Amino acid sequence: MALSLDLQDFLLRARVLKLYRQALRIARRAPDHSRDELKQTIRREMESNRNCNDKQRIRFLISDGIERLKSLDEMLDMQGH
Repeated sequence: MALSLDLQDFLLRARVLKLYRQALRIARRAPDHSRDELKQTIRREMESNRNCNDKQRIRFLISDGIERLKSLDEMLDMQGH
């Protein structure tokens, strides 16, 4: 059975995947001792919302994820990573 996505679904999915890739990229900069745990946390967050079909909630989660990534990125910058 093939899934049929409308344009809005397709664009939201693309934004989610982009966020996931960005998160993993930033996680690579984390200190060795916390990198694996951070990657697991990122994956767990994505998996926990995998079956969400509420477009408004998905948009909120994307925005929240972007803000959280900005904070993580800034924190890693301050630590020199």
